[in-house]
Amino acid sequence: MTLEIITSDSLSPFRHGFFTRRGGASSGIFAGLNCGAGSSDQSEIIQINRGRVADAMEVTREALIGVHQVHSADVVTVTAPHDTAPKADALVTATPGLALAILTADCQPVLFADAEAGVVGAAHAGWRGAIDGVLEATVDAMIDLGATRENIHAVIGPTISQRAYEVGPEFFDNFLAEDQGNARFFAQGEGDRMLFDLPAFGLARLRAAGVQAEWTRHCTYSDPDRFYSYRRATHNKEADYGRLIAAIRA
Repeated sequence: MTLEIITSDSLSPFRHGFFTRRGGASSGIFAGLNCGAGSSDQSEIIQINRGRVADAMEVTREALIGVHQVHSADVVTVTAPHDTAPKADALVTATPGLALAILTADCQPVLFADAEAGVVGAAHAGWRGAIDGVLEATVDAMIDLGATRENIHAVIGPTISQRAYEVGPEFFDNFLAEDQGNARFFAQGEGDRMLFDLPAFGLARLRAAGVQAEWTRHCTYSDPDRFYSYRRATHNKEADYGRLIAAIRA
C-alpha cells in the first residue's frame, strides 16, 4: 500500500505532509506507518517506516529530524542533524534540505511555513503544550530566524476532535484558571464531563499570535483505518498504540 499524505496549499512550496498510518510496514495493533520509537513496536520496522517518510520528503534518513517530546513549550533551532534528540516539543529551521518531524496520536501536529523568509517549523501541541505556549514559542523562534509574523502560515493536522475528547471538571478548571474566556472551548458532556475542542483552542492561540492558521479537520479518534489514537487505544484496552508523523522540509 502506498503512503497517504495530507497536505495544505498554505504550506507550499515547501515539501510537507501529515502522514496517515497507511503504507507502513508495522503489523498487529501498530499496523501501518508507526513512526514512534517510544512504542513497543519492533525498532527495525519503525526505521523502515521512517525511511519511507524520509524518501517521501526527499531527504536522507539523517536529515529527517525529530525531538524527544515531553509535552513542553520548548523549541529547538536546527541547523544540522543531531546525534541525540533533545527534549523539546517543537523545531524550527532555515537550513535547506532538513526536514522537521513530530509525532502524535491525538495531540495536535502543527506545521509552520514562511515562504518568503524560507523558514519552517513543526510543533507537537497537546493540551499541556498548547496552554503553556509551545505554539507561540515556535512562532517566536521562526521570527528569530528571519520570518515575519504576517507571513507565517500554520496548519494543524489530524488531531482528536471535540466530540471524542471527554474531560473531567479538574481539566476544565485548569483552563478557566488560565483564562475565563477558555470556557468557549468546552461543551457539556454527560454528568460532570465536558467535551474539549483542542483544535479550536490551537487555532485561537495561533491567530492571537498573529499568524494565519487552519485545521485539516481530520479526527484521529474516529478514523481508525487512517489514524492512530492514544485515547481510542485506551478505550479499547489495547496494550499500546502507534504514532503518526508529520514533517516539513526547508
